[in-house]
Amino acid sequence: MAVAIPQQLKLIIAIAGIFGSFSYFAVLQEDLFKKSYAGEKFKATFFMMVAERGVNAAVALVFIMIFGGSGLKIPVWDISVSGTSQMLAMAASNEALRYVSYPTQVLGKSCKMVPVMLFGILIGGKWKDYGLSDYLQVAIVTAGVVVFNFGAPVKPGKGGGSDSAYGLALIAGSLALDGLTGGLQDRVKKQTKALNADKKDARPTPFESMLYTNLSGAIVAVVFCALTGQIQEGLAFCQKSQEFVWALGAFSLCSAMGQCFIYFTITEFSPLILATVTTTRKIFSTVYSVFRYPGNSLNEMQWVGCIMVFVAIIGEMVVSQFSGKKKKH
Repeated sequence: MAVAIPQQLKLIIAIAGIFGSFSYFAVLQEDLFKKSYAGEKFKATFFMMVAERGVNAAVALVFIMIFGGSGLKIPVWDISVSGTSQMLAMAASNEALRYVSYPTQVLGKSCKMVPVMLFGILIGGKWKDYGLSDYLQVAIVTAGVVVFNFGAPVKPGKGGGSDSAYGLALIAGSLALDGLTGGLQDRVKKQTKALNADKKDARPTPFESMLYTNLSGAIVAVVFCALTGQIQEGLAFCQKSQEFVWALGAFSLCSAMGQCFIYFTITEFSPLILATVTTTRKIFSTVYSVFRYPGNSLNEMQWVGCIMVFVAIIGEMVVSQFSGKKKKH
């Protein structure tokens, strides 16, 4: 007889997996963009995204072949649209930096958890699932990330320019797509149950979600590569440096490991919890960079932001533990 794993333990596994995989992922990402390979630095961002998403999809397919699928009717279209919106959100966010200051872009993206909850309510119909503590947690975590980011000194060339209406529209579009992605992920769960009404608690496996989301994202990234000429640029760079090829492969595999835990979290919990974990992980990765590079010290304002986030996360755990109320999300 199979032993049921408590939800609290599943959450701990998900958090540990996301933090471990993506903390190392961040280190590799920094090296790929800052380190010179064959005397040059890599600039074809969309090419990198194709490699990352492609490896993620391939890893998911391998795990499906090993462990099998859910055997359910999967809402492939909804999952694919979610992956596409995720890719477009990233593209809009990167493009916005051409038209707005860095602080403006950071402020906008720091509020990512707000549209996740909003679209979860509008698209996922989850307004009854969120309690006062959820709204309070989102507010404190978002405020903490904003304080942390704005406490950081603005690096030369990263900000200070005027903000154009087009750049602000790109940030708004990116945030809307972030929220739409979260809402679509909620909708995938409901559509799966509707398509498999005869089966109790029907849901796609984490690897099925991972496969379709990343496959659609890779297709979108290829389109961007073709439009920007980065396919040829990326392939030429790979031919110049074998070291870069190995580094990109390690980066993509690390991403795939993290993706496994991400889609496990989405399947077992909710996009709001995922956004909370991933947002907090970014704080931890930044703190780790202080130890990796002692010159990157944190000022008082940044530490205040860290404390706000930690207090919000721990507070939510305490409330969930002692309220005796089972969370639906």
